[in-house]
Amino acid sequence: MPLDRRHFLLQSGSAAAVVALFGQSHAAPVTGRGRTATAGHALGFTAVPASLRDAVAIPAEYEWQLLYAWGTPTGIAGPMPAFAPNAGNTADEQALQAGMHHDGMHFFPLSVPDRALLVMNHEYTDEQLLHADGIKEWTAEKVRKSLHAMGVSVIEIRRTARGWQQVRPSPFARRIHGNTPMRIAGPAAGTPLMRTAADPAGDQVFGTFANCAMGVTPWGTYLTCEENFHGYFGGPKEAAKDMTDAQRRYGTVPGSQWVEYWRFEERFDLSRHPNEPHRFGWVVEIDPFEPGAAPIKRTALGRKRQESATCTTSKDGRAVVYMGDDARFEYIYKFVSKDSIVAVTDAPQAPANSRLLDEGTLYVARFDPDGRGQWLELTHGRNGLDASSGFADQAEVLIHARLAGDIVGGTKMDRPEWIAVHPHSREVYVTLTNNSQRGDAGKPAPDAANPRANNLFGGILRWREDGNDAASTGFAWDHFALASDPAQAGSGARYPAADADMFGSPDGLHFDSGGLLWIQTDMSGQVIGKPAYASLGNNQMLCADPATGRIKRFLTGPNGSEITGCVVTPDRRTLFVNIQHPGEARDDGNGTPVSAWPDGTTPGSARPRSATLAIRRRDGGIVGT
Repeated sequence: MPLDRRHFLLQSGSAAAVVALFGQSHAAPVTGRGRTATAGHALGFTAVPASLRDAVAIPAEYEWQLLYAWGTPTGIAGPMPAFAPNAGNTADEQALQAGMHHDGMHFFPLSVPDRALLVMNHEYTDEQLLHADGIKEWTAEKVRKSLHAMGVSVIEIRRTARGWQQVRPSPFARRIHGNTPMRIAGPAAGTPLMRTAADPAGDQVFGTFANCAMGVTPWGTYLTCEENFHGYFGGPKEAAKDMTDAQRRYGTVPGSQWVEYWRFEERFDLSRHPNEPHRFGWVVEIDPFEPGAAPIKRTALGRKRQESATCTTSKDGRAVVYMGDDARFEYIYKFVSKDSIVAVTDAPQAPANSRLLDEGTLYVARFDPDGRGQWLELTHGRNGLDASSGFADQAEVLIHARLAGDIVGGTKMDRPEWIAVHPHSREVYVTLTNNSQRGDAGKPAPDAANPRANNLFGGILRWREDGNDAASTGFAWDHFALASDPAQAGSGARYPAADADMFGSPDGLHFDSGGLLWIQTDMSGQVIGKPAYASLGNNQMLCADPATGRIKRFLTGPNGSEITGCVVTPDRRTLFVNIQHPGEARDDGNGTPVSAWPDGTTPGSARPRSATLAIRRRDGGIVGT
């Protein structure tokens, strides 16, 4: 095993999975429900108030630094183009720079002290900001630049007396984007629905994009999730009549595209290449320690608007991956590998573990009214998944996982997003961001797991697997929080403690090694500050102690931004978090963003840029205290 990967496994949260392989205690000792000792006073920081200021606000005991903004040079060697404030960078230059709209992120320690890899997703593009002349006219160059502004960044960072700094150049640094060659693996690879004119074998594809949440495997690789891929495929409107029900269910319908890729890059034309979208919507595995390794799309985990790929291990050492499908009335999934993880001690065993994601069982969750739940198997030939219900084989079950979930009776959820596993109690938490259509005519009614009609503010649900084993097929569940402003009549807000700070539209989740839960929110820029939302202020990050139910607001973000992608270092002395799409909402309709953060002070004075922050206590103590 490469030394850097061994260091990651020993120093990061993945060490718990490795410990399990050697027969030691599956869970660390806890006191109370999901509680463990922590240095300092948990949630002892000074909570920040809700705010509509165009700024980052954190507790007075803390400081933040800007680490990695859109356009920051990123590469192994050679020319590293600087960010052009007028958006004049070319497509080729963007391929060597930080992408737009930072999202899911993880910290991988290196063997050299105070050095690490930071790996992050870039979810989507704001075409008005990305190009010097906006989108007055689409060109092939703009399509290439847009594809290069999504995907994943791998950067090396080091801790110095002045804080964390990017290492340039670095042998690990690379950009993975919408034109990067990658492999397709697992049961759907090579099958008819995955074949295209450009790839008749159906096992190679260009690119990953719409990368939202993420996961980290017990063997030290990064899982990026392809979420809203559907918006990038299009075609002439008249071709919509030829689309299948399955294509409509995934939103890949000509005429409904967000961008005009199809006019300049043939593979995005649904009328000519209807199978190309089948090659997106997957969990993609990336080895951050091997810059030359091709990313791999793991089809055994199912195709959906992939929001999360949170990994843990079963009691017998198998890999378990929890996933959400971020759309109204979609499902929560779990994958359990067929074989157990190998205790990695040399390089040849790492690929063997990686292949664990190609063989196993995919399940969808059903939440019953009595607080119990079941994982329903999505395997061809079982639970009605056969030719009579439209599934010729397992590949079709995986490619059309949403339709398979319909057949077996999964619970239609209020936009399931990030999933986090408590490092000690093993409880699983999921954010249900919102669902303004719950209870509308022709739509599913409220149910026990999704109890509010016109659910504008979302909440956090959790479950406990039977026997405390992630491979179990049964579980018990409850609500950790139903978000909103409790002062609003009929809000239905319910928090685990009376003094909890309120929030809306929870999205990102991260447990640090001490058992504190970091919650990030994603209210739409179009509603922030408006009636019903005004008291919640801008999007924010909060810290929760599940043992006590206390929730305190830790950070508020700039105007129009989403807070996302939080990760805490193994020593708990630094917290990294992403500020995504500042200025997203445009004010009076003239196209001027409502924020110029981080480079400007007034709207219109600079292009707003998504960026990564590094946050530390001023006294060097543990974050969250």
